[in-house]
Amino acid sequence: MMKTRQWRDALLQQEDLNFLLTNRVPRIMLTRFMGWFSKLRQPQLRDLSIAVWGLFTELDLSDARKQRFDSLHDCFTRELKPGARTVDEDPQLLCSPCDAIVGACGSLDGIQAFQAKGFAYSAAELMGDARAFEPFRDGCYVTLRLTSSMYHRFHAPHDSQVERVTYMSGDTWNVNPIALRRVERLFCRNERALVETRLRASGHPIALVPVAAILVASLRLHCIDLLLHLRYAGPKRIDCAVDYRKGQEMGWFEHGSTIIVFAPKGFTLAPGIESGTRIRMGQALMRLPGQPEGPAGAA
Repeated sequence: MMKTRQWRDALLQQEDLNFLLTNRVPRIMLTRFMGWFSKLRQPQLRDLSIAVWGLFTELDLSDARKQRFDSLHDCFTRELKPGARTVDEDPQLLCSPCDAIVGACGSLDGIQAFQAKGFAYSAAELMGDARAFEPFRDGCYVTLRLTSSMYHRFHAPHDSQVERVTYMSGDTWNVNPIALRRVERLFCRNERALVETRLRASGHPIALVPVAAILVASLRLHCIDLLLHLRYAGPKRIDCAVDYRKGQEMGWFEHGSTIIVFAPKGFTLAPGIESGTRIRMGQALMRLPGQPEGPAGAA
């Protein structure tokens, strides 16, 4: 097993090969195929698929609510055992909505954010709406990358109300660091949704932008009770008024992907949040404005 993992790691570290295998392929066709394939309820096929998945990733199902799955899709979208994650209850902190590896993060330069060093993009273009972006000009952002083996559900970062969801169809480029260093404006090209929320106590707007990727391209949001995917025909903009408690489940990806969190000017990154940090749902992500910096709670 150790030799197999060493071979796997060596293979995946070959950037040109990795990029070729995960991007220079018919991405949308493969994504639609995976959506169909993953839902097949055939025990031998399910078990083989999960075994192969575990061979090429750091898949850990020890904290899953159940250990037997109906299909590969059922494993992708698994729930956790009660108490598997602890939500930081400090009202002056936003918590991470998901398990993730932190990517580019920090302060926005006007409308400019980064997907990787030297690769800037317009956060207004990402949101698809200059009006929606304006409250976040010069604000704070964190890119959260979910690998395929991670827990794929995401949760409210604070007590808040979802006010609007805007769906934007697009491509399905891989969102791994190799692709982010090679494909300009990648997040703005991929299928994504803008989830506009407002903190109940302070009134601050917070935006979550889940971005799909190859083999993903499906997003379930409880607030609108819809499955957003490449064949979704509309409406593209859906107004709603759904309240969430901090840490309450908001939806899930069909596979791994990325969530970008935006907050207004005055918000700051919680201690320890920097590119490359591994974080779990519920851990401190950002600090609300007007509060002295200090040790942030950890899960």
